[in-house]
Amino acid sequence: MSEVTLTAKPLRGLNTPIIGSAAQAVTSVGPPLLSAKNLTKRFGGLVAVNNVSVALWRDRIHAVIGPNGAGKSTLTNLLSGDLSPTSGTVTLGAQDISGWNPEKISRRGLGRSYQKTNIFLSFTVWDNVRLAAQSRQPNAARWLSRATDFEAINARATRAIELSGLENRKNSIAGTTSHGEQRQLEIAMTLATEPQVLLLDEPLAGMGAVEAERMVALLLKLKADHGILLVEHDMDAVFALADQLTVMVDGKVIASGTPAQIRADASVQAAYLGEEH
Repeated sequence: MSEVTLTAKPLRGLNTPIIGSAAQAVTSVGPPLLSAKNLTKRFGGLVAVNNVSVALWRDRIHAVIGPNGAGKSTLTNLLSGDLSPTSGTVTLGAQDISGWNPEKISRRGLGRSYQKTNIFLSFTVWDNVRLAAQSRQPNAARWLSRATDFEAINARATRAIELSGLENRKNSIAGTTSHGEQRQLEIAMTLATEPQVLLLDEPLAGMGAVEAERMVALLLKLKADHGILLVEHDMDAVFALADQLTVMVDGKVIASGTPAQIRADASVQAAYLGEEH
């Protein structure tokens, strides 16, 4: 999965004031929705993730940033079950889900979007979201039943479309919608499964300014009812959204804290800008 390459050019998010509620220090109350402790993933002699711990709470956005090869995507894959950890644990609610497959983890309450949009381009927006909602029904494979007969499925699909801001596009063919709308659709499909935790891998990738602003507003709205892990290379968006940031380099965490703490951290400045800066 491609990631943005960090260069010696200053990144705006590290050098501009932090605006909005996400910039404030936050005290988390109660147990986290998802936590990972001492996660390590080895591929032969390569340690892609090295003893990393993170925790997600409802009404919090936790952003993970870092240069190419930092281990961000591998960490996300470990949390979602796409990869099994070499060591360490992942807990969703009170349940240890370490080593569970992605479908089982998803049914437990974790939703994930990928950097590459994963939708049915020839289906309508409505059908994409309804199929995602239908996947949560115990009788989802009853092929002889009419999908439109399932009121609970339709209600979940409608709510997900409304939350994602796609009410006016629900009858449009997904492949005819804009890139930003397709990213919204992928999130709507995730919401239709009624997750408590969202793992979002570069949801603003490839967006123009207007679409990016729309996505930022959507994520701020969603955080009230979800714990969110955000992997994103748009530093302005990260600092506008994040309540907590974790910075990874070479598979390790070099800093974790509030946006203000991360912006002022010398090790983060060195990792992004180079020691000479």
